[in-house]
Amino acid sequence: MTRTAEIVAIGSELLTPERTDTNSLWLTAKLNEAGVEVMLKTVVGDDEARLEETIRDALKRSDIVITTGGLGPTEDDITRQVSARAVGRELIYHDELEARLRERFRCWGHEMPEINKRQAFIIDGAEILPNPNGSAVGMMLGLGGSLLVVLPGPPRENQPMYDNFVAAKVRQLAGEVIVKRRVLRVSGLGESAVDEVIAPVYRQYESVQTSILFNKSEIEVHLTARADSAAAADAVLDELAKQIAEVLGMAVFAMNGETLEEVVGTILLENEKTLAVAESCTGGLIGMRLTDVAGSSAYFLEGAITYSNEAKMRALNVPEQTLIDHGAVSSQTAEAMAAGVRKRSGADYGISVTGIAGPDGGTGEKPVGTVFIGYADAAETRSVKFTLPGDRYMVRWRSSQAALDYLRRRMLKDASIKQ
Repeated sequence: MTRTAEIVAIGSELLTPERTDTNSLWLTAKLNEAGVEVMLKTVVGDDEARLEETIRDALKRSDIVITTGGLGPTEDDITRQVSARAVGRELIYHDELEARLRERFRCWGHEMPEINKRQAFIIDGAEILPNPNGSAVGMMLGLGGSLLVVLPGPPRENQPMYDNFVAAKVRQLAGEVIVKRRVLRVSGLGESAVDEVIAPVYRQYESVQTSILFNKSEIEVHLTARADSAAAADAVLDELAKQIAEVLGMAVFAMNGETLEEVVGTILLENEKTLAVAESCTGGLIGMRLTDVAGSSAYFLEGAITYSNEAKMRALNVPEQTLIDHGAVSSQTAEAMAAGVRKRSGADYGISVTGIAGPDGGTGEKPVGTVFIGYADAAETRSVKFTLPGDRYMVRWRSSQAALDYLRRRMLKDASIKQ
């Protein structure tokens, strides 16, 4: 039997546009790894009645309930007392926790404010979960066949707490079922097109759950296998992933959830090739993505953000006549930019982007979303045109994705690249 879980994120700040609950994502991944299915995630503000009702109802429905946040010392930190009421238990004061807190504050060079004594109250019967990274300890309480876990909000506190003190208990409750996941990433195809091609393949695997998701500018194929052992789960995922990759071909750029910039970096690194980038409408986004990958200094030589025509001529030697005759957003300019940045840097490959990100600047001939990607290597210089949908942010992001994918595809056709 598959165990189920709910996650309750607590704090009125999480109901504002400025804050996002990221704890639930991390905890979901951890629970899924243990074979536990997360059925519901809830964000509750600092309202005692609603929080008590949420925790009580969650414990009726699910085997494991994990709360995050609301364990601080201030008036709006209500998780401690509300959780106790929800399970019908008293809060017990622990002198040793107060002493530990006072000592910690002294180590920080301060005397502990009396308000922090609230953090020494623990639900009667709950296991105390130490917190070396903060002042709020967590709690874990078994309730018949269910488990309530109360964690602090900051990820730097709750993640080590879960790994060190909660994960083993969750695995024990989950039993011997092993859950393994695989994410394939696909470029250049839509969601329905991908499903149409791979459905005949994944339908043969009834033990694997397959989900197809759109993520900004790519398709993700999520495969989930449950088995009695990790080896058995991995074996069926390997087999299915290989078959999906065969029918989709070059459109599959990642077999284990890697980002496109990681895949491009791996190809460059393994083949001892180098890259330089010239950007206009993306404003440095491609360079940022590439250099977000650790070790990118081994293959990424430089990037040029040449937004104006003057910059394109000065930094990349784009001929003025090319700009006059064809405009900044053109295949000719994109190719000149790619060739220029490659020559200037001495890189093996040059890639460029020029386009109209909007919301203004489009014409009937070149509407908003018109983007040209340039490519240059020792043997050829070429370009490709895209018309990308979306607002300014999405056009820029999709342009960066298109450029990296075009580079990947061109490199894989390079005879000097080891496959």
